[in-house]
Amino acid sequence: MLSTKPMFSWADPSEDEASLLLSAYIADQGFPCVGAKAALAKGTLDILGARDIASAWDDLRIHDRLRCFAAQYRAEPSLFRSFAVVFSGPDDLSEEAFERAIWQRIQSLSDKDVWLGQAWDERVSPDPSNAHFSLSFGGEAFFVVGLHPRASRPARRFSRPTMIFNLHDQFETLREQGKYETMREKIMVRDEVLAGSRNPMLSRHGEASEARQYSGRAVDGGWQCPFRYSGK
Repeated sequence: MLSTKPMFSWADPSEDEASLLLSAYIADQGFPCVGAKAALAKGTLDILGARDIASAWDDLRIHDRLRCFAAQYRAEPSLFRSFAVVFSGPDDLSEEAFERAIWQRIQSLSDKDVWLGQAWDERVSPDPSNAHFSLSFGGEAFFVVGLHPRASRPARRFSRPTMIFNLHDQFETLREQGKYETMREKIMVRDEVLAGSRNPMLSRHGEASEARQYSGRAVDGGWQCPFRYSGK
């Protein structure tokens, strides 16, 4: 059984500052994601400070915390829990460069999951071209939201490169409770107020691969996801 306590317990020097910055960003009245606001209000937004998003320096520590987060959720499931990694930089990445960096981190984290013998969450597909694709860490499915300073959508524009891991199971719980569509529409309306238009990249799970949404960059129909699952 996977321990719920991280092996790598040291903190990045910027972690406290990162937590304050992200908490203030989400708490801002204009921020559209009501799920993230709920997690912040409940104290269930787990924030980890890390170094360069374009470097593998902190990947072991990130993966360790991510697996523990998954184990803690399975031990005590509840709505509105997220795990965020706030990187200290770089703060000048273009949307294309940020997209490359975020997928490099995802590939590295997934490869570590395979190396440690973690099973893929069978509720979702490991094929990024499949409409039912989601990532899996510690046996739990996740949807990733990327934030960075040069994002074209205001809701994705944050002072530091960030990866927010949202539990796929929570979306399914909201569907079962009949709350998913109402919450999704509320987020989209708030995002439209902020940006002046609806985000063309947003789709419901099962309609199109969610991989297209992770970095926040608007991609065309010919976009190819660089992720390849290395497990069986």
